[in-house]
Amino acid sequence: MGRTVSCSGAAPPRRWTARAAFVFAAVAAAVPVLIAGVLGTLGLLIVGTGGVVVTVAALYWVLARRGVFRGMALGVAVLAPIVVVVVFVRAQLLWVVLLSCAAVLLAMICARAALRGGSMPVPATEYPAPPPRHPFLIMNPHSGGGKVAKFDLHRKAEELGAEVLLLEGPDTVDVVAAARQAVARGADLLGVAGGDGTQALVAGVAAEHRLPFLVISAGTRNHFAMDLGLDRTDPATCLDAIHDGVEIRVDLGIINGRPFVNNASFGVYAEVVRSPAYRDDKTATVLRLLPDLLAGDSGTRLTARIGDTTVVGPQAILVSNNPYGTSDLAGLSRRDRLDRGVLGVVTLSVANTREAVGLLGRTRSHGLTQRTAIEVVVDAEAAQIPVGVDGESLLLDTPVRCVVEPGALRVRVPKTRPGIRLAAPALDWIRLRDIAGR
Repeated sequence: MGRTVSCSGAAPPRRWTARAAFVFAAVAAAVPVLIAGVLGTLGLLIVGTGGVVVTVAALYWVLARRGVFRGMALGVAVLAPIVVVVVFVRAQLLWVVLLSCAAVLLAMICARAALRGGSMPVPATEYPAPPPRHPFLIMNPHSGGGKVAKFDLHRKAEELGAEVLLLEGPDTVDVVAAARQAVARGADLLGVAGGDGTQALVAGVAAEHRLPFLVISAGTRNHFAMDLGLDRTDPATCLDAIHDGVEIRVDLGIINGRPFVNNASFGVYAEVVRSPAYRDDKTATVLRLLPDLLAGDSGTRLTARIGDTTVVGPQAILVSNNPYGTSDLAGLSRRDRLDRGVLGVVTLSVANTREAVGLLGRTRSHGLTQRTAIEVVVDAEAAQIPVGVDGESLLLDTPVRCVVEPGALRVRVPKTRPGIRLAAPALDWIRLRDIAGR
């Protein structure tokens, strides 16, 4: 028998908390204008209103332009609020600035409290797991900036009786073939210390042979490890699962026959991942490519079939092994469950940068589709399209078919681990509006 770990608590009065968030946001915006009007100071009124307009416009230019124009827009976006504050302070109205800031802070506190709602269950039904006799681990010394060496994972694993394969040579190692050879030699547990892409490939072999799989959080971002509740700051603690572990059953995503543990992305995000500069500087690469991608100057027109729903021409599609939160449109946060037996699907269709910012900032919903399904098919006129699979850029034959295999993966985890903590929810104003209107 397994035991289910969960947490619970009483839900706060979310409707009134959400309404309070909108009230405080309105106060923050209205106070400078009202004070300027009461004092009959037209100059202050113009500065206050103009500062907001200029800042917002400059931020749009940061996203939509490149080169010197982007640099100038960024400078304006930084300077405009400073000018507003200085003008109000020189007019001996510092208290107005402080009052507006306090209202903004209260609005954010109320919004996050309303969006958090009640408790989030920890989706872990744990099953007893005897220690393996022949664990086989693949370790990439280059992942995560050298975490394998930093935390002495190789030596510690061998001391626990594991056979370790280091991916340190100049030649590319077929990790799938290596894992299958280890199974043929009698391996009764497979594990990986490396990135999520390598984790997924070996996880597929473990699922194929119904063997337990060990995740060691030695990659850069370790999204899969995070969703499993593992310690990402000290990957050596993951090795505790070898001698003192339990099993949990999670789903496995499959894309054109290839396993994935996190997500597969198409369109805008896949083009960004495909850029050679992406691994070195993700933020700069996104900013550099975003104007052309939003304008439709690159990429292939896509069609997504999500169950009975068809979405034509989205700029971005994200298919995840279980859904992310409703406000996480890019798969950058976490999934509260890995065992729902469904794929999460997000599609984005925008005509310009303004609409894109509105969707990402969750101030509009037109052009956004969020669904769950057991199968998603992405097609295009091209014979192959770029797809980002667990952070790796691949070219896959069309149509690309994504499915989920419920409970296919037996994951071995330590009995003692940080667990899935409640994260501060993203500011989703559409959802907040719905809560306030109940």
